[in-house]
Amino acid sequence: MDASLAEAGKARLERSCEPEQDWVRLGTGADGIERMEAFFRGYAYDPHRHDTYAFGLTLSGVQSFDYRGARRDSLGGHAIVLHPHEVHNGRSGIESGFRYRMLYVEPRLIRQAMGEGGRALPFISTAVSQEPRLVAAIACALRDLDQPLDPLAADDLVERLAQVLFALDPSAGNAHSSRLDAPALERARDYLDAHATEAVDSSRLEVLTGLDRFALARQFRAAFGTSPYNYLVMRRLDRARRMLAEGTSLADAAFACGFADQSHLTRQFRRAFGVTPGRWRALQRQIRA
Repeated sequence: MDASLAEAGKARLERSCEPEQDWVRLGTGADGIERMEAFFRGYAYDPHRHDTYAFGLTLSGVQSFDYRGARRDSLGGHAIVLHPHEVHNGRSGIESGFRYRMLYVEPRLIRQAMGEGGRALPFISTAVSQEPRLVAAIACALRDLDQPLDPLAADDLVERLAQVLFALDPSAGNAHSSRLDAPALERARDYLDAHATEAVDSSRLEVLTGLDRFALARQFRAAFGTSPYNYLVMRRLDRARRMLAEGTSLADAAFACGFADQSHLTRQFRRAFGVTPGRWRALQRQIRA
């Protein structure tokens, strides 16, 4: 055999034996929907929480995390459902790592898809599940991660998920709750979307909605799964994440997105996503390399 060919074969073999590096890949999404895929060998995320539902599908390995006071382990083919604002972390349960896909859906979409029968957000206490309907709905939603998610497809995947959640938590349709002022809540949400980088005063929202600040906070959480303030912070973080992916410096992104300074952005980013902005950016570069 030619010596150069032998050396090339040896190099390829050595590379194939090297451990895979951690990476994150963002998929296509839609209004209120984000999708992603990732691989981690060990530590993945610090304790954090989302203001969305998080639906996951473990593709390989063992995906381990702490949730509601207990360790959870998801194996290949298992589904994951995390309720908005429930603290969790992430790591590999085995040395070879784990690969998974995740779908983040704003609670307002789930409520809308439940229709008149839904009075509260569904809650699934078993974060890791092999329930066939749930696995099928999540797998369908995470299929073709790179294909554009047109409005009809987005509506379909949300409707499927909402109906499965409703079926698994029938109490969501029977919970006693005061009537929500949906138009007022939409006005508040639209205002927060439009003024995410500004300091929003509660009195402005009171005038806009006709609700006092505490009634607004209660109804906003019931409708959208989070408080008006946390919703505002997440919109700032969404913008900062896009700017960082485009190469904007951390200091400039913090200023442009309404954070007090760079360290303020870093703290909020880590609290929301479980990693620092620098690590998140490095993971993006790794997948593009």
